Amino acid sequence: MGEKITVLAVGAHVGDVELASGGVLASHSLKGDHIVTLALTAGERGVPAGQDWQEYRQQKVREAHAFAEMLDGEAIVFDGYCDGELPDHQQIRLEVCDVIRRVKPQVIITHWKNSMHKDHALTHYIVNDARFFASLGSLERELPAHFAPKLLYSENWEDAVDYVPYLYVDFNQAAFDLWIAALDKHWFVTNSKSFKYMDYYKALAVVRGCEARKAYAEAFMVPPETMKIKQSAL
Repeated sequence: MGEKITVLAVGAHVGDVELASGGVLASHSLKGDHIVTLALTAGERGVPAGQDWQEYRQQKVREAHAFAEMLDGEAIVFDGYCDGELPDHQQIRLEVCDVIRRVKPQVIITHWKNSMHKDHALTHYIVNDARFFASLGSLERELPAHFAPKLLYSENWEDAVDYVPYLYVDFNQAAFDLWIAALDKHWFVTNSKSFKYMDYYKALAVVRGCEARKAYAEAFMVPPETMKIKQSAL
């Protein structure tokens, strides 16, 4: 048995990391690793027609916790930021830094830098800076410094510009089934009329699995400075 690790997946909205890296998260959960999802906003702008957006926000928060609970993990949804209005300031970077120091991940997964959604692109830079801040022993916060050695960028259909898969992480049928069952907790995944989220990400896991010569896989990019380093499986 290998040493257990913590994987922290950070998305701009509830549902982002669950879709783009949920198979890998489910796989780690089944191995006994600790899974933490962090959403910087709830993603409430996708409110169904006729529903109050504040009620939908609370629904999204519940969905985040339901997904995490199925993976025996933890969900965090920041309360102070609105979907589509994520701020570009130091405070949110320090808040993410504090989460990193508390949960002590060995792996952080977040968005690629190019996206059609401004919140996604900004989250990329927020997380990169927060990871740096979290590692600084000279930066005094409530908790001591922690360095997360591995940073990955997941494959999201909205973040496709210049995205070139670099690292493939495979997972088995049990992880696939757990992931899909947990995804079913998200209303928009199965009910969206604008995009077939479930169909897309299930098919993408099969495609990446074919390319990796495995049953299922998810693809990731890595920071450019680490591309010269041989990447091991998670």
